[in-house]
Amino acid sequence: MQAEHSCSGVQDTAAAGVEVKAEAEAEDLALHIKPPGWLRVVLQVALKVAYPLMILCAWRWDSPRYIGAALFALLWLQRWAGTGTFATSLRQLTATDWYVAGLLSCASGAIVLSGSELLLHLYPSLVNLGLLVAFGATLAHGPSMIEKFARMSNPELGEHAVRYTRRVTQMWCVFFTLNGAFSAYTALFWTRAAWSLYNGLIAYVLIGVLLVGEVGWRYLVVLPRAARLEAA
Repeated sequence: MQAEHSCSGVQDTAAAGVEVKAEAEAEDLALHIKPPGWLRVVLQVALKVAYPLMILCAWRWDSPRYIGAALFALLWLQRWAGTGTFATSLRQLTATDWYVAGLLSCASGAIVLSGSELLLHLYPSLVNLGLLVAFGATLAHGPSMIEKFARMSNPELGEHAVRYTRRVTQMWCVFFTLNGAFSAYTALFWTRAAWSLYNGLIAYVLIGVLLVGEVGWRYLVVLPRAARLEAA
């Protein structure tokens, strides 16, 4: 009887070892097939630029179903790009990410099924809603979205910097609220060409202005003020 238990224990240990080895080999394979760093960056930038270009050109494409299908594919490609295997990317999504992805997936699916141009025109406002939810959730539970971005380059943020990143996150929440509301207005009352121009170009020019303005304010006002307070 003792020999049987010993044999069983050896078999279990061997099986566990084989399973661990198989998992390690799978992880190594995933790392080997992961594209190089520069290619991941190019892919991520291309996918981010693809969305506004798609909206900007939508006024010339009289086929909401095809655009809806492209939006669905683009949504999930953006979540996969540069993070390894698709399964690895899905495991990295938070509950809020799943909520936003589910919202936009349902919207693009509804566009494909219905062929509704109105649903297509409302899609950018839903994107703003998703961004509002993503940024707003970090204000409720912390750390704020901008604090997460800031810690990528500077893990040791002081209390003053944490408060500032929280205010910047709040600023972006206000922007997404206003931009989403105006985007819905353009979907309901503007022509196709005007809607496309605003949501595919003007809205992103406003985002750029806001980004440049925040960076300028940070370096010209916030950082010098913080330096003076530390020196005092």
